Amino acid sequence: MIDPINIALISLCLVLAGLCLFLRQLQKRERERLNGFYDEVVEVASNASFGKRVPVERASDDLAALGKVINQLFDAINDREQEALARDTLFQDLANAMPDVVLVHGDKIHFANTAASELLGIDAKHLTGHPMIDLVRPAYRTRFRNNTTALLKGDADVMNEELQLVDGHKGSRSTESRSVAVSYRGQPSVLTIARDVTYRKSVEASLGRSKHQAQVTLESIADGVITTDTNGVIDYLNSAAQELTGASAQESVGKRLSDIVKLVDETDRRDLGDPVSQCLVSRKRISLGRRALMVSLLDDKELSVEVTASPVATLDGSVSGSVIMIRDVSELRGLTARMSYQAAHDGLTGLINRREFERQVSVALQASSKDSGSHVLCFLDLDRFKTVNDTCGHQAGDLLLREISSLVKEQVRDSDYVGRLGGDEFGMLLVGCPLKKARQIADDVCEAVRTYRFVWQDKIFSIGVSVGLVEIGPDSTSVEDVLSAADSACYLAKEHGRGRVHVYSAKDEAGARQRGEIQWLQKLQAALKNDHFELFTQPIISMGGRVPNGPAVEIFLRLKDDDGSLIPPANFIRAAERYRLMGSVDRWVVGAALASLSQGGIRLPDERSCSINLSGQTMTDEGFLEYVIDCLDHSQIDPSRICFEITESAVIGNLENAKRFIGVLHGMGCTFGLDDFGSGIGALSSLQGLDVDYVKIDGEYTRNLGANTVNQEVVGTITRLSKAVGFKVVAEQVEDQSSFDSLRDLGVNFIQGNYVEEPSSLGSDERSSTRN
Repeated sequence: MIDPINIALISLCLVLAGLCLFLRQLQKRERERLNGFYDEVVEVASNASFGKRVPVERASDDLAALGKVINQLFDAINDREQEALARDTLFQDLANAMPDVVLVHGDKIHFANTAASELLGIDAKHLTGHPMIDLVRPAYRTRFRNNTTALLKGDADVMNEELQLVDGHKGSRSTESRSVAVSYRGQPSVLTIARDVTYRKSVEASLGRSKHQAQVTLESIADGVITTDTNGVIDYLNSAAQELTGASAQESVGKRLSDIVKLVDETDRRDLGDPVSQCLVSRKRISLGRRALMVSLLDDKELSVEVTASPVATLDGSVSGSVIMIRDVSELRGLTARMSYQAAHDGLTGLINRREFERQVSVALQASSKDSGSHVLCFLDLDRFKTVNDTCGHQAGDLLLREISSLVKEQVRDSDYVGRLGGDEFGMLLVGCPLKKARQIADDVCEAVRTYRFVWQDKIFSIGVSVGLVEIGPDSTSVEDVLSAADSACYLAKEHGRGRVHVYSAKDEAGARQRGEIQWLQKLQAALKNDHFELFTQPIISMGGRVPNGPAVEIFLRLKDDDGSLIPPANFIRAAERYRLMGSVDRWVVGAALASLSQGGIRLPDERSCSINLSGQTMTDEGFLEYVIDCLDHSQIDPSRICFEITESAVIGNLENAKRFIGVLHGMGCTFGLDDFGSGIGALSSLQGLDVDYVKIDGEYTRNLGANTVNQEVVGTITRLSKAVGFKVVAEQVEDQSSFDSLRDLGVNFIQGNYVEEPSSLGSDERSSTRN
């Protein structure tokens, strides 16, 4: 992950370099004013005091505007730095305080705690980035690799296994490990917590040979150890066991384990039985490790524990008793619970995220198919949220989303689920709720949001919400279908005036059919199935001659109609978004574009890239990032040759998902551009923390630019501000010589449009872009 400070210093260097160049062109009086402003920026930057601000009260209008942008940059960097530092510090402190080995890994180790370094005899900084499989003994590698893969794919929730680890001296350490799937710094990972049981294994092996020697050893270990005879009667327990159970040796010897403690499931308090009796009857090791809670029958003290009961075999193979190991895992389960919570919840609002919400909808679907119970799914879309974001910046937008989340939660019952589905979209799952009651709850939500006023500094905003309802019953088919139906109902609520509730019915589908949307849905489904799409390309030229990097060509999509004609995306994108097919369409485009690049269908100048558009809907698709990575791997295309374009509104509306998506692919070498850019300063302050390389100015501002002085000012401002924070600028939809000349004079870096060259089909011949 790129350090926010490095991004800041690079951005400031660009700002200072621009000021130096500007100084040479100003007359003496202007130079003196700018010199003073320059010194103030240098003072803040040189001390890395990003909490301070550059004074702007005495500056001219131009310098004041530039100063505000720089101050916003400082504020954003300071916020990101503090948030990232707090999260990393909390996790590392928790992990390093644990006596057990804590490893976060995929194929390679992302984090190792102090205990891991001490156990393996390898410095922690050398463990980070080390292949995880190299630490596992060869005999255990296949099982460990399979278990890790199952966790990452979601085929398993938890894996408990015994592992032989290789230490720095090529020796072996026996461990018992527990692994769960987590998200670490935006990457799907596995959290493995392992306890060194080398000594315990040795103790168990020697117990039958020398009980006295075993007792001396057992007194020195931290785990509780209890031994019994063949009837399950306790004859020994070490000091740790006495402390854990709350019963002294005098109170315990001669009794059964079930006489001093009770073992129950931590979740539902279900009795887990007596592992000692089970062990002696089956002559097998019995483990109660997943959710065991030990309750002392003497003082009612409760502890989260892992309990293992093993038969003790004599030399002739008979059983002479049992040994019980008790381990306090309260701290471990707390850490695991926190990591699991983060994986299922939205970091901004605390609501469950889209993945967990869809899982709960799936549970409701299964329940409704088995009984006649009724559940209702609601899709909520905020009205006028973008106004707040554009006017006040992302910090205000984030606060608004948190307050709206709390407001919605207040209107539902404890048994219901509220989730953030992405951007300003929310979902409510009303469990066991009749449709009439659900309509009342939805109306209450609309009214609560309608009367709510959001206050930011000296501004007051009124917000609305549109709600679509669909009933989940025995006839409901899939999660995708009910979500699509609720989304469609929400869309109709917006069409009918916003701030209202619409209940989905078969008439909605009939209405959609009348409007032609069902026809487009069928065309899109057929096109995806039969590859009835076609790619077009349009060159992007550099205004500074040959440059070492930057986009050289943009990919466009057309749909082949039955008569062979080509349909532009403006005709079918609305239906694709309405029926949530944009993820599938984007998959097709990415796969086809990379295939064409690898086969020579698209040829690029050295170190230039190919731009591929992605939709905002795709940002919430959990599997799309993995799909792109797989395509890059299989195509063998250098990631630096790919530039993904995402609209400004899609990024701001799905900021957390966009950060993860952009951060991972940018780290691999891909570049990113913001399409349809035009909101100015407010948007820039929201986007400075993203790994964005280019902004593409909305064609609304570039068409007929030579004759529109207002748009010239807008484009000039966007260009200056973008360059100040390190973004290069692309102008699209350039249609005439006058606009071309104006954009060149305003300092944009790249230009595309029909004046340069019209889009042409990849299917007609091999396309290349060898222009600057």
